[in-house]
Amino acid sequence: MSENSTRPLRLPAPAKLNLFLHITGRRPDGYHELQTLFQLLDHGDELEISIQPDGQITFECQDQTLGAPDNNLVVRAARQLQQHTRTGLGAHITLYKHLPAGAGLGGGSSDAATTLIGLNHLWQTNLTLEALAELGVSLGADVPVFVMGHSAWAEGIGEKLTPVTLPEPYFVVLSPACHVNTGEIFSHQQLTRDSSPIKIAAFLAGQSRNDCEPLVRRLYPEVDSAIQWLSKFGPARLTGTGSSVFAPMASEQAARNVLQALNTAEDPALSGTKGWIAKGVNRSPVLKCL
Repeated sequence: MSENSTRPLRLPAPAKLNLFLHITGRRPDGYHELQTLFQLLDHGDELEISIQPDGQITFECQDQTLGAPDNNLVVRAARQLQQHTRTGLGAHITLYKHLPAGAGLGGGSSDAATTLIGLNHLWQTNLTLEALAELGVSLGADVPVFVMGHSAWAEGIGEKLTPVTLPEPYFVVLSPACHVNTGEIFSHQQLTRDSSPIKIAAFLAGQSRNDCEPLVRRLYPEVDSAIQWLSKFGPARLTGTGSSVFAPMASEQAARNVLQALNTAEDPALSGTKGWIAKGVNRSPVLKCL
C-alpha cells in the first residue's frame, strides 16, 4: 500500500439536475422505464474517507435525519465494494451534508458513488468505472451517472447512459421546506407513465417536460409556489421527483440577482424556501480530484 493511499481523502459528491424526465412505462418488478437528461453541478455534499486496517466500516455525519448508519447508502456502498473485492481493509467515512434529502438532487446516490470511487482508490482494488457503476445500480438507479462522472442522456431505469456535452450555465436552485417521498410519487395512481420516447433533438427543440411535476405540484403546495415564483425569472422546472426546482440563468450575476430577490421576497408561500447558485458541469469534480 502506498503512502498516498493511507492519507484521508476528501472528495466532493456533486448534485445533479434532471433537465427533463419522461416516464415511458412500468416494468413487472415495479421499476419505471424512463428517459432523462442528467446535468451535473459544481455543488454538493463532501466526504472524507480514511482507511481502517481492521476491516471495520464506520460512519459519521452531523445530519441526524439520515437515520441508522446501516441503512445509509454510504455504508451500504462501502460494504458492497468490500464484499465484492474481498479486501481485508475497512474505512472511516465522514459525510458533510449540504444537499437536502428528498430534493431530487441525487444527494444520497452521489454520496454512494463518491464512496465507491474513493474506496476503490484508497483500497487499490482497481475496478473500472464501468464495474463500479454496475455495483452501484443495485444501490440506486442514479448511482451510475455519478460514478461515470459525465452529464448524460439516460434510459432504462436511469442506468443506460450516453455521455453528452451540454452547455454549462449557472442555475438558480430553490429547495422548498418539504420532503418529497420518491416512492409515493412513483406509486401514485395519477402519475403519467405512458410518455412516448423522444430523441435528444426533440429535447433541444423544447419538446420535453417532467412527468412528475404536475403531481408533485398538486401534492406539495410549497413546490408549486416555488415554481411559480422562479418562473418570473426563467423557465423553471422540477428536478427528479422534487422537491427542488431550478431555472438556468444568462449569467452568474443574473443568478445572484434572483437570489437577492428571493431573500427580500415577502411572499409567505416561500417561507422556509432556500436558494443557491450552481454551475452546470459536464465532467464530475470527483474525477478531477483523482
